[in-house]
Amino acid sequence: MNKAFTEITRLSDKDCFYIVERHKTEFTYPLHQHKEFELNFIERGGGVRRIVGDSVESIGDYELVLLGGEDLEHVWEQGSCKSKDIREITVHFSGDIFGDGLLSRNQFASIRRMLQRADHGLSFPLPTIMKVYSVLDTIADESERFVQFLKFMYVLYELSVSDDARVLASSSFSHAHKTTESNRVQKVKEYINDNYARQLNLSDMADLVGMSPVAFSRFFRQRTGRTLSDYIIDIRLGHAARMLVDSSKNISEICYECGFNNLSNFNRTFKAKRNYTPRDFRAMFKKNKVIV
Repeated sequence: MNKAFTEITRLSDKDCFYIVERHKTEFTYPLHQHKEFELNFIERGGGVRRIVGDSVESIGDYELVLLGGEDLEHVWEQGSCKSKDIREITVHFSGDIFGDGLLSRNQFASIRRMLQRADHGLSFPLPTIMKVYSVLDTIADESERFVQFLKFMYVLYELSVSDDARVLASSSFSHAHKTTESNRVQKVKEYINDNYARQLNLSDMADLVGMSPVAFSRFFRQRTGRTLSDYIIDIRLGHAARMLVDSSKNISEICYECGFNNLSNFNRTFKAKRNYTPRDFRAMFKKNKVIV
């Protein structure tokens, strides 16, 4: 079966993190996953194509992404980038460097929330990248290990208080499990994830949490920042993307098994949300995967 390559990182049990800086002319590493968190910074990489879960995007000249989650496939590939000096700084670290006690402290609340969201992959905007750039620029060359650790903590904190970090992969593709949402939101999301393949009724979901349909729609949008219909579509697309990657079912079968009742609409919606047709999306993942 085609699977993403499972990388064994160079992070040792005796180190808080492993950091490496590279200068390259192209990206050649295959689609992969690993159990550690990864903070990846790229400079002069305009046009490089980034794949994180079912998110596929071309990056700008500056890129900073935080990844967590053992099942989150990711890769950076050359795309249309023409740069002959691409700079990349990669940090691998384990979540247990903080310990449960430390992460539960008020001072680490924003970092705790960010690490939870990183299960889906987080992309940081240019203003945030520029805020931490001076530290990132020197962190790999810092010879004093404790100072290097403090610099890394500073970067994580500044990223954690960014209001504009953008989630990349859909939850139904990335297999993320951790959540800090209210019981009502979590209950509805679990219901949608269990029943996405059939027709979903607003009144049924409102009844599930003891609210009127109008009040529930408003509540869901306030708590998640998304409309209910947009969320359902993204869940269905996430499952569809996972089936395109992991199964040999034809696209028509996947369309109907994921709750879409019209193949043309499925193709159009998938391309609008993922920038690729289902067929091209499957072909791209097949090209990037390795046989294990």
